[in-house]
Amino acid sequence: MQTDRTLLNSLTITALVGLLALATVRAADNEPPPGFVSLFNGRDFSGWTVPAGDNGHWKVINGVIDYDARSEASGDKSLWCDRELGDFVLLVDWRIKETPYINPGVPYILPDGTHAKDTKGKELKLALPDSDSGIYLRGQGKYQVNIWCWPIGSGEMYGVRTDPKTSPELRAAVTPRTQADKPVGEWNRFEITVRGNTVSVVLNGRTVIPGATIPDLPARGRIALQHHGAERDGQWSSPPSLLQFKNIFVKELK
Repeated sequence: MQTDRTLLNSLTITALVGLLALATVRAADNEPPPGFVSLFNGRDFSGWTVPAGDNGHWKVINGVIDYDARSEASGDKSLWCDRELGDFVLLVDWRIKETPYINPGVPYILPDGTHAKDTKGKELKLALPDSDSGIYLRGQGKYQVNIWCWPIGSGEMYGVRTDPKTSPELRAAVTPRTQADKPVGEWNRFEITVRGNTVSVVLNGRTVIPGATIPDLPARGRIALQHHGAERDGQWSSPPSLLQFKNIFVKELK
């Protein structure tokens, strides 16, 4: 009897410790590390501008920003932070919830940022499950750190890489050095550093963009969480932003 009571007490203590540990982990979400401030409070969109006419498709659920890619806004559907930033380090946790769309046109991107071609000179295209979003930097969609399911990996700056005016050196610089994404459904962390005209990106502790100097990068501007995706006849016709975000912290640099 005493043994049974001791075992019960031990199991109870173990369960309580586990619950306490879980509560501690949850409490840590959206609490900034030393030197950073939180841009998202985990409760509502204070400090953010929800697109007019969105009708609840950008929402906060259980401490995360959740998006279903179905914003009803007539104009820009992305979620913009109200705070303007110059030089900064940005931490963002994100995860792709699901990939119901098969993208038939995913390019095979080479290390220099160009697209691989077959023996006849035609660009290679891959058909892959895909969702698509990103972090806009300094107020413009062109300067976006991409989130998606492409083999090249998240963290590239598509708008810069594909601009015909981009030099070969810069095109290579904004192309990820490695694929560091976790599987769909798991949380990832960006660490994005913007200083002057230079952008570097670390994904899950691995440097994917060591430092790309972008001549026309604006001096200041807001960040945004990108909308992407459209539907036709109830089916996705482009990769949707089926994503969640949390732990959005910034440290401004002097």
